[in-house]
Amino acid sequence: MGYRVVVAGATGNVGREMLNILAEREFPVDEIVALASRKSLGSECSFGDKTLKTRDLDTFDFTGWDIALFAVGSEATAIYAPKAAKAGCIVIDNSSLYRYDPEVPLVVPEVNPEAVEGYAKKNIIANPNCSTAQMVVALKPLHDRARIKRVVVSTYQSVSGAGKAGIDELWDQTKSIYNPTDSKPPVKFTKQIAFNVIPHIDKFMEDGSTKEEWKMVVETKKILDPKIKVTATCVRVPVFVGHSEAINIEFEDFLDEEEARDILREAPGVMVIDKREDGGYVTPIECVGDYATFVSRIRQDSTLDNGLNLWCVSDNLRKGAALNAVQIAETLGNRVLKKG
Repeated sequence: MGYRVVVAGATGNVGREMLNILAEREFPVDEIVALASRKSLGSECSFGDKTLKTRDLDTFDFTGWDIALFAVGSEATAIYAPKAAKAGCIVIDNSSLYRYDPEVPLVVPEVNPEAVEGYAKKNIIANPNCSTAQMVVALKPLHDRARIKRVVVSTYQSVSGAGKAGIDELWDQTKSIYNPTDSKPPVKFTKQIAFNVIPHIDKFMEDGSTKEEWKMVVETKKILDPKIKVTATCVRVPVFVGHSEAINIEFEDFLDEEEARDILREAPGVMVIDKREDGGYVTPIECVGDYATFVSRIRQDSTLDNGLNLWCVSDNLRKGAALNAVQIAETLGNRVLKKG
């Protein structure tokens, strides 16, 4: 016996990945429906060897459906997630709307799977920000061993984190570099993204940080440990898919780099590729389509008594969004619903 599953926002980048991953991981589905806005109504999506025609999110009745994976953005989520939850369908939401709600669990299954059990307060579970998700997967096993005091992280985030418009802008601007008569000024981003990097993701806040940086701080504390101090600099880079992070960690106890490497090799969801030679590390282009969070460049920080540096790379459309949502659904099924 399986589940009746809804994917809302099925025509977007993340929604399509959700459908792909549900099929790839053979999630126990008895029935599945793809929902979209009216402008995408009737368009087709793939689910394994099946083709689904999208139905109207606005008029859909969630009664009798078990789980809804939402990838529709905060504005639409604010309208439709409460309707689904009230109808008894458990919502797993990829937007930022519910991440900071104390009554909504924020879950990365490799890190805090037990948190899914708190879903019942609102019938909603939140998916974290893509950059946070991959980082806490790498931090969790190290924190269990030596207790993390402080994290300094610089991100190198791909344009797909800004949706299809971000991908299109990088593509169009890259082509226009070689055709100066076809200039493509910035629209989605604040400056040219092609052959450039932009130290600005989301809105600026009063303290000078951006909302993306704030998200990494608050979400890491909620998911992993409220005592950890986090400071982040988030940068958009001209990469289509795959977020990278340079992470500096200060621990309470000494942790040798060799032991850290061994711990990470055994950690769920982590793949260590760390050879001190040309190409002995993972870059974003190599992580595309993979489930893992890759860790490379593990080394002692000689400026701290108990410090390590590492490089972390993951497919932001997968672990950063769609895969994590499906893993939440799997965890929910294993720990709470127990069907399939």
